[in-house]
Amino acid sequence: MKPAATVRQARPVTAGGKPVAKISLAAKLAVTAFLAVLLPVYLHTYGPTNFLWFCDAALILTVAGMWLENSLLISLCAVGILLPQCVWLADFGGHLLGFHLLGLTGYMFDPHIPLFTRGLSLFHGWLPILLVWLLFRLGYDKRALWAWSGLATGLVLVCYFFTPPAGAHLADPNIPVNLNYVYGFNDQQPQHWLNQNLYVVLLLGVLWLAAFLPTHLLLRRLFGRETPHGNRKVPQPILMQMK
Repeated sequence: MKPAATVRQARPVTAGGKPVAKISLAAKLAVTAFLAVLLPVYLHTYGPTNFLWFCDAALILTVAGMWLENSLLISLCAVGILLPQCVWLADFGGHLLGFHLLGLTGYMFDPHIPLFTRGLSLFHGWLPILLVWLLFRLGYDKRALWAWSGLATGLVLVCYFFTPPAGAHLADPNIPVNLNYVYGFNDQQPQHWLNQNLYVVLLLGVLWLAAFLPTHLLLRRLFGRETPHGNRKVPQPILMQMK
């Protein structure tokens, strides 16, 4: 006689009855130590608004997600920054080779910013790798697309209405302007080819269609977990079947 429903396999527990950790304590401590250094350095150099960047917000949420072993937190960070960080790495590599792509990483070569501070920004390179490893450990939560979409919209609106625009002349040149590129990709002046309000709406739409949605579909295919669905068993995604 067939069972009425498919039941998820119970998570392994220790002799004391506590669930076995999926992420090692060493990994959690390592990223926490890094964040403990980065936060005060960035706060001193760039000010608090710097943490409105997608990548900085994702770093903080990733550390929280590691301690909580929360698949949703890890998944939403992956949806939001995996593809943009690849663009960051391409731009940084271009600078190293002597040619400029989008100018996203010009600050990494600014001698007015302390070398140690710029070195901390290399987290853009290893954070995507860490997120992929965490997805292997925790699986992908399909709610991440809408969770990140809401967070990204909030960050963009705060940056647009409450932070300095492109071309702003500030007493401290290290204070970031044009956060999340809400005024275009030139920090020296706002874009002029489109109404600025419409540009922000289009920016969110393009990010969703070109970055967030494709990443979500790929991650759901590769890292989604088997879940109960009524009386029907949902097939495991590719990478889970290969284990």
